[in-house]
Amino acid sequence: MASWKQAYDGVAQRDPDQTEFLQAVDEVLESLEPLFEKYPHYLKVLPALCEPERVIQFRCPWQDDAGNMQVARGFRVQYNQGIGPYKGGLRFHPSVNLSIIKFLGFEQIFKNALTTLPMGGGKGGSDFNPKGKSDGEVLRFCQSFMTELAKHIGPDCDVPAGDIGVGGREIGFLFGQYKRLTNCHQGVLTGKGYGWGGSLIRPEATGYGCVYALNEFLIDNGKSMTGKNVLISGSGNVAQYAAEKVIELGGKVLSFSDSNGTITKSTGFTQAEVQQVMHLKNKKRGRCAELANSEITFHAGKRPWGLFKAVDFALPCATQNEIETADAESLVSAGCSAVFEGANMPSTPDAIRVYKEKSVSYFPAKAANAGGVAVSGLEMAQNSARLEWTREEVDNRLKGIMKSIYTTCRDTAADLGHPGDFQLGANAAGFRKVADSMIAQGMVFDN
Repeated sequence: MASWKQAYDGVAQRDPDQTEFLQAVDEVLESLEPLFEKYPHYLKVLPALCEPERVIQFRCPWQDDAGNMQVARGFRVQYNQGIGPYKGGLRFHPSVNLSIIKFLGFEQIFKNALTTLPMGGGKGGSDFNPKGKSDGEVLRFCQSFMTELAKHIGPDCDVPAGDIGVGGREIGFLFGQYKRLTNCHQGVLTGKGYGWGGSLIRPEATGYGCVYALNEFLIDNGKSMTGKNVLISGSGNVAQYAAEKVIELGGKVLSFSDSNGTITKSTGFTQAEVQQVMHLKNKKRGRCAELANSEITFHAGKRPWGLFKAVDFALPCATQNEIETADAESLVSAGCSAVFEGANMPSTPDAIRVYKEKSVSYFPAKAANAGGVAVSGLEMAQNSARLEWTREEVDNRLKGIMKSIYTTCRDTAADLGHPGDFQLGANAAGFRKVADSMIAQGMVFDN
């Protein structure tokens, strides 16, 4: 029987230039070696699992405010429908290419499986950059993008959501165009506004969920968040609500960042200052440097990870590969005991090795940031039932899902003989659920 390394080599030969995708596949398959040793029949699933069921690429012509026609690329990777409709966000960012969308879709398969909800894995987006664009330009682009995407999605087929560059404004524009094209008000996008199909707690869900998972880890180890120093990167949706929840639970948030640099406050940001970050980023679309004052320091061009000598936890909430080897070593030197990932794949493979060698508890993105897609799943359920749940009901369900994810990752790792290895636990638990569905449905012949 072929090894996981042979399966990876096959993927690398097909897509040698898709760096981010290959990194994601390598990380998952290498971490699953204890699973394959105990249950070798799962190796047969790898060739099918690593190949998307469908890849859709299309052009998106749109007119800028000067009357010039622009053309962007659109993508949707419908990766795996083994346990439910394809589900995953749309990312609008200049860096978007097929490799990044495939890496995100591959990760999404296992993340969705961990939520306990019936959702498959998918991802999409465009290299269109909404930053600096007028509302009219974003509207015209979204209408162009959805004109093509609408042919491939539906409430029982594929349900996109938001991601980097796709917030409430973009979801609204996309949903409006979908309705014009189909004449249907369906739960085909999540992250919609409350009152027209959206769910309460959805904007907060990824950040809240990451902190709920961290809190379960602390409870499990007889500790609490009170007085703990927490580094957070990013300043968008995930970072904002992770910070809000950390402060609510008694922790101290020491940092936010964006592509220009990092702001820090040694005594910890207050809830009022977090609200200022939200206003700056969500309303003014400004830069973190604008918040610098006598108490808040701006560090141009720097990430948060090496700026403090005493750190308890790190919550990377910005983007992929933002923690490299030197950053991980800085966290270790500062006494960081746990990294819970709010962004998708923010730690490089070498950084992860540093965590493990230095006994830093590492809770990977597919588990730590699954709260967002979990509440997206709850939004789908509300849409299907034509109901709206209260804030408390959605929040309690989110807490329950994140507790289940933490417990599942912990127990799966222990069952495979590696207690405390949450990376193995998350990958193995999600993988087994999807692999079993593929075998049962004849996508893989398990002889």
